[in-house]
Amino acid sequence: MGLTRVTACVRAMGRARRAYEALFVVDTGATDCMAPARELRRIGIKRRGRRAYELANGQTVEYDFGFAEVEFLGDVTVGRVLFGPDDCEPILGVTALESTGIMVDPRTRTLRRLPAIPLK
Repeated sequence: MGLTRVTACVRAMGRARRAYEALFVVDTGATDCMAPARELRRIGIKRRGRRAYELANGQTVEYDFGFAEVEFLGDVTVGRVLFGPDDCEPILGVTALESTGIMVDPRTRTLRRLPAIPLK
């Protein structure tokens, strides 16, 4: 089964001009988004804290995080973005998907917009 990818744009919150645009892996097993730390620093995203995360192989690692606007598929949300290794593949986590009302169709591995965002 292949991976689902989507072009996304990350910006510092507010009226930021600089942006990081790339092809992000859609990872429904990841809560938060991740991008290369050098790119996040370049566009002015500030570190706001550090958290422990469990990787798919069971290993626990700590990452710095900041808050950013994440835009994809014509929608925008705000959320936590992890300062990943400089050579990491960017990840679009499930929180960004859910907050924009977009889900991954498990049969086709394509993204589709829900008719309404659940509020229950």
